[in-house]
Amino acid sequence: MFTMTNFAKRGRLSISWRACILLVGLCCPFPVVSSYATDSITEIQQNKTKKFRGNVLDEAGAPVAGATVQIQGKAGGVITDIDGNFTIEVGESDVLQITFIGLETQLVPVRGKASMKIVMKELRDELEEVTVVAFAKQKKESVIGSIQTVKPAELKTPSSNLTTSLAGRMAGVIAYQRSGEPGKDNANFFIRGVTTFGYKKDPLILLDNVEVSSDDLARVQPDDIASFSVLKDATSTALYGARGANGVILVTTKEGKEGKAQVSVRVENSFSAPTKMIDIADPISYMRLNNEAVLTRDPQGVIPYPESKIANTMAPNRNPYVYPTVDWMKEMFKDYTVNQRVNFNVRGGGSVATYYLAGTFSNDTGLLKNDGLNNFNSNISLKKYNILSTFNIHLTKTTEVKVRFQADFDDYRGPVDGGNILFDHAIHASPVDFPKYYLPDLQNQGVGHPLFGNVEGANHINPYAIMTSGYKDYSRTNISAQAEIEQNLDFITEGLTVQGHFSTVRRSYFDVSRSYTPYYYKIGFYDKESDNYVLQALNPDSGTEYLGYSEGPKDVYTQIYMQAKANYARKFGLHDVGALLVYQRKEELLGNAGSVIKSLPKRNQGISGRMSYGYDSRYFAEFNFGYNGSERFAQNERYGFFPSIGGAWMLSNEAFWRPIEKVANKLKLKVTYGLVGNDAIGSDSDRFFYLSNMNMNSSGRGQVFGTNWGNYKDGISTVRYPNEFITWEVAKKLNIGFELGLFNSLDVQFDYFREDRSKILMDRSFIPTTMGLEASVRANVGEAASHGVDLSVNYNHWFNNKIWLQGYGNFTYATSEFKVADEPDYAAARLPWRSRVGYSLSQQWGYIAERLFVDEADIANSPVQSFGTYLPGDIKYKDINKDGKISDADLVPIGYPTTPEITYGFGLSMGFKNWDISCFFQGSARSSFFIDSEQIAPFNNPPSTTGSYTRKTALFQAIADSYWSEEHRDIYAFWPRLSTESIKNNTQVSTWWMRDGSFMRLKSLELGYSFPQQMIKKIHLTKLRLYANGTNLLTFSKFKLWDPEMGGLGVGYPNQRVINLGIQVDF
Repeated sequence: MFTMTNFAKRGRLSISWRACILLVGLCCPFPVVSSYATDSITEIQQNKTKKFRGNVLDEAGAPVAGATVQIQGKAGGVITDIDGNFTIEVGESDVLQITFIGLETQLVPVRGKASMKIVMKELRDELEEVTVVAFAKQKKESVIGSIQTVKPAELKTPSSNLTTSLAGRMAGVIAYQRSGEPGKDNANFFIRGVTTFGYKKDPLILLDNVEVSSDDLARVQPDDIASFSVLKDATSTALYGARGANGVILVTTKEGKEGKAQVSVRVENSFSAPTKMIDIADPISYMRLNNEAVLTRDPQGVIPYPESKIANTMAPNRNPYVYPTVDWMKEMFKDYTVNQRVNFNVRGGGSVATYYLAGTFSNDTGLLKNDGLNNFNSNISLKKYNILSTFNIHLTKTTEVKVRFQADFDDYRGPVDGGNILFDHAIHASPVDFPKYYLPDLQNQGVGHPLFGNVEGANHINPYAIMTSGYKDYSRTNISAQAEIEQNLDFITEGLTVQGHFSTVRRSYFDVSRSYTPYYYKIGFYDKESDNYVLQALNPDSGTEYLGYSEGPKDVYTQIYMQAKANYARKFGLHDVGALLVYQRKEELLGNAGSVIKSLPKRNQGISGRMSYGYDSRYFAEFNFGYNGSERFAQNERYGFFPSIGGAWMLSNEAFWRPIEKVANKLKLKVTYGLVGNDAIGSDSDRFFYLSNMNMNSSGRGQVFGTNWGNYKDGISTVRYPNEFITWEVAKKLNIGFELGLFNSLDVQFDYFREDRSKILMDRSFIPTTMGLEASVRANVGEAASHGVDLSVNYNHWFNNKIWLQGYGNFTYATSEFKVADEPDYAAARLPWRSRVGYSLSQQWGYIAERLFVDEADIANSPVQSFGTYLPGDIKYKDINKDGKISDADLVPIGYPTTPEITYGFGLSMGFKNWDISCFFQGSARSSFFIDSEQIAPFNNPPSTTGSYTRKTALFQAIADSYWSEEHRDIYAFWPRLSTESIKNNTQVSTWWMRDGSFMRLKSLELGYSFPQQMIKKIHLTKLRLYANGTNLLTFSKFKLWDPEMGGLGVGYPNQRVINLGIQVDF
């Protein structure tokens, strides 16, 4: 009998048949694929059956219990017993398929056999056999460029943000996280450090060959990732042309596999808490040191808190509304919050079509408290929905179509100004001036609003009132659709394929805020005998009892990408030859642009290619190029050609290596060199450098007309002068490295890299004013250089079929320096230390603080400091140029750069029978940051970017424990002489406020248990695993005020420590 399968074997399906299959398959993939693979009576079913007996062993000779044995292409099957034995009814022409977790699938023909032993090998990840490179895959041994891959399983952390798992995972990737606020917790990451001081410093990110943002990468689910590669050198990135100057992160998602549907479900529930909260001193210390801060600067000053108030506040039976002691951190923020994540995916298919479908839901909540004052909740709630579908359809034996659809939806509710601002507010509110709110007195019974506390004028910040007075909703949608068609042209010449790719991305965003103006009150009169008080309204005319409405920014974005590719790969005896030619074109359009320049479509296109050669798996050579065009430049500079070359020698495949191959099973030397361009040298509003930009309505250039000078007309001013010679930023990249394998267990990869970046666009800031130029002039005059090493080590060993061990680690050192910068001639001015040349691109500058002044005599005998008034106990700076005064001429490079020069990670995983445990440490070194002394100065009213509230900074416990005073003249105390106002002398950037940003942390720890196959097969499962894990569990650092990874942003929403429980079920 002919079935669809038999018909496909005997002849090519007609176009109409193919069209029908494609249409029905897209609409109803499950029944079509299932019936196509298994329905009807096949020729195999007509075969005579027999009993076949087998014994399944691993490479160590131990029996494999619980392996699944089934006839290929059929449902059902049997499971091996505790000794690895099985018996199954088969036909003479059948092929057995044997599978077991962690071991390679074995296909065993049974023709002419009644029994046999079957040895299953350890499963080797596809990434270990081939490496995903630009637009293709290559055998790992033939890869010349510097490419780092990471197993998707290593990126699985209890977080809905993928970028937070990058730190320390891959050599060459420098990553750090500055905030733990849901929706704003993306990590910053760079490849081999920051290598330019131009506009764009971050890498190109490609998801299934489509350029995406770091926000899009953050939403990718590790369960859906097939490969994750980092391309670091010129040879690896050349095919991406001008887009890949800062390195490339290449992510591909999973596709379907032929066979019955395989379903996987992962459910997690996590508990999230701050890694470190700022320690705030008690209210009594706050009042006493506030009084001291007044008197130490002005002995005749009026203290804000009399002893009577302090005594009453300390009284055990005090009235908390009259004598408040508010710990704003505890009143506003919970100790922990609970989050959930669910991932579901299914894959399968037949010989014509395969599918992969996945969906993910995550719910991340914030730490904000809500006690029912309102009928809405302003705590952060971020719900993310991710959908992914991929269909692979074989239209013919040589023609394959891929269709991908991906969608991300974010629904957010949270405080109007965000959680980061609320943490900032909590630090800058007085703990003793008013409570968060009052209970209604007799006059205010039944009012329709909360009675928030404040002081006369109602202008002091009440962070609780701000937190509960409204909320913001935002919605973000990102939809991507892709179609690819690949044609095998072996009938023309073996190894030739062509591919066409079309994709489009649609992204939208909007937000809406709803809030009311709080009513503020204070104690008007208080009767001690009756213990009653009367409240006085502070803003009866400006408060509101309804939610106002405010629209935020809207964003609509469209991207269209087209790609055509021809690939050739063929082997002639000992010779492997390959060639690749790619054409790319991308167009972006921004809706609601806000300006004419931004509203214009952005376009670029280019041709890139690769030619590769290998001889006898020993010698490899490769040439890559990118020929790219950019709209940013004038016609004479519009296109750039950027070539690269590379070569490698696999010594371990030489005959002379055989005596030591059991010890050193692999050694490959490699070197690459090339040019890479970068056209992202300005913002979206600063694109066409060859065109002038004129302001036709410049009020600063207007004129007055009329007899009474009563008519004013705006004038014309120059915003930018045209420069048709502005061109590409160019990077020359060198990479030298080796790959070493020892004892078939230890793999080492080492690379030395150097980059020389030239033609960096800069403002010419030091053009003489006699030139008469109105606007600044730009030119490609900047130059920078960077160099470093990255190292990765992996160790894998199976002791037997029950115990395995894996160790891994990586190390990156990357430093940079200015080579040419637009700056004054400091050498001529005898100030050579002011020049940036020779220092890191993120080098920090400041004054050298020697100590605190001891007394007036010390001040009199020291250089004059030109930062306002200062007293004993204030900071004393070093006079670098010995001119008797402290000024800008004394600024010098201090500390390390803001971007860490050293990052590393190391971990260990072990398994015993069904148990597994893993831990991973991550850290960074050679980085520094400044404490913002103005923001943490106690009792001060520092500047704020939100609102016009009066702020009164809390007293940090670290300041209360160590500050200069008349009684304790500690010239190396943490805090200078106290003050209730900002002391400009003490807020200068200097070594006094610089801190070492180095840290190491236990980034992750996981314990899991996988149930035995014999047990779960009874409930038709292929995998059941329970696990508990955590991230950011321990931190080791000299810096103790807040999480050191946050740098100088410690008064914001803290990074999170997460404890997670999960279950994974496969069937």
